[in-house]
Amino acid sequence: MSIFSRTRDIIAANFSDLLEKAEDPTKMIRMIILEMEETLVDVRASAARTIADQKEMNRHVAKLDRLQADWADKAQLALSKDRDDLARGALLEKRKASDMAGQLKAEIAVLNDSLRAYETDIDKLQNRLREARSKQTAIAARLESAENRVKLRTLLASERVDEALARFDALERRADYAEGHADSLRLAEGHRPSLADEISALASHDKIDEELMAMKAALASDKLASDKSAGREG
Repeated sequence: MSIFSRTRDIIAANFSDLLEKAEDPTKMIRMIILEMEETLVDVRASAARTIADQKEMNRHVAKLDRLQADWADKAQLALSKDRDDLARGALLEKRKASDMAGQLKAEIAVLNDSLRAYETDIDKLQNRLREARSKQTAIAARLESAENRVKLRTLLASERVDEALARFDALERRADYAEGHADSLRLAEGHRPSLADEISALASHDKIDEELMAMKAALASDKLASDKSAGREG
């Protein structure tokens, strides 16, 4: 297949239809991109050769133009010396150079048309290549998303999730117990008597002991008085 046919086929290709019909869209889009990249390289190489040919032809045209001017000068010199035969021969050579220059200029015009076609094809190929790469990125993103959903659903359906949740519950219970233990220590610390309270309690105990001793002394005194009164009556 010629490079022009390949280029036209790629430019006219419907990527969506190709991908829908493909068994492996990822592989298909990779092949399309590879083909486009190779074709783009070939088109640019052909354009480079055309430019080189055009430059060479332009150099030949410049030489032929100088040659025509030289033969014209020679014809003029021959006429000045009354050598019509030499002048006619010089003009014939000038005509040959002119004809060759004309042919080369016609070929250069064809090359110009080819270069414009190359520029158009390269621009279209680059646009199609960007489109293909964009589709490749979209396909890769969709496949990754689908694979992640499958992994997530598989994980949610797995017993490992239940086991993990059970371990989380156990850890939460341990945390609750640790927090409760810490709270109980704070409560105990909150009810511990201060130094001033303990000293006040000692003073209170002393007063109670004194009052108790006074009550005991009073009872002993009353009993003694009662015993004495009973002895006198007897």
